[in-house]
Amino acid sequence: MNLTILGTSSALPTSERFPSAHVLNVHERLFLIDCGEGTQMQLRRHRIRFGKINHIFISHLHGDHVFGLYGLLSTFNLMGRTSPVHLHAPENYREMLLSHLSDFDIRLNFDIDFNPLSGKDPVKILDDKYVTVTSFPLEHRVPSFGFIFREKPGDRNMIKEAIGKYGIPTIRIPAIKKGSDFTTPEGRIIKNEEMTIPGPEPLSYAYCSDTKPFRRLPSFVKGADVLYHEATFSEELEDLALTTGHSTTAGAAATASKAGVKALLIGHFSARYKDVEPLVEEARKTFPATFPAIDGKTYDIASAGEW
Repeated sequence: MNLTILGTSSALPTSERFPSAHVLNVHERLFLIDCGEGTQMQLRRHRIRFGKINHIFISHLHGDHVFGLYGLLSTFNLMGRTSPVHLHAPENYREMLLSHLSDFDIRLNFDIDFNPLSGKDPVKILDDKYVTVTSFPLEHRVPSFGFIFREKPGDRNMIKEAIGKYGIPTIRIPAIKKGSDFTTPEGRIIKNEEMTIPGPEPLSYAYCSDTKPFRRLPSFVKGADVLYHEATFSEELEDLALTTGHSTTAGAAATASKAGVKALLIGHFSARYKDVEPLVEEARKTFPATFPAIDGKTYDIASAGEW
């Protein structure tokens, strides 16, 4: 599981930072999270294959999180796409999207499978072979949602010496890796624990943008390996953050600490900050394993906190 940051700016882009967009790679399945202006340019710049993006998650309907979607869908069409796009977005977005496509005479050759987000509790919105995705409500000026991606447990690993020791045929190995015991030709039962060791711990990534801190949020992202949390403002602008429905560095760090995550990535920086290192240092006062999200950088989730 690895994460590529395409944009870390808030409403106003800068010459160094694009609006919000992330790509999460889980077993070579790509999930696009938010789609601010310029997302498709960033996808090309960082050599991310358009055709591997089948699921798009939109946190809320502010332009810095969604303006890039129209161009991306049009580009999918021009590239000859026919497979569906699964779009997870606030429930009132469907009619807006269809209206825009109609207004600009964009006739898609593929279906949009629209999954409406709503409610005040976490909801599992995707469950496949490798990952589950749960949406949860945030507190912003408009309905807004976060997402947590949890990898499913993988197979156990074979102990190589056990294969020869017990004469295990190749055809039986897949079942043993999934937890089965093995019976020898003589009828002896070999317990799974004698032939395998646990596989890697499943990984998880949580995305929170845009939101002000609130009591339930840490429980929604509890134990995540990596939490991305907006930190639009420094601590001295806490009043402005609350007024606009955003978080400060301290608010993001407090959520990370209460949730017991391994590492915190902060982003969605106000354009007023040319250098974000002071914001990172502020957050580290509360949560030492804080790192800046940087446009174009890829983070290995398994190495959370070692970046």
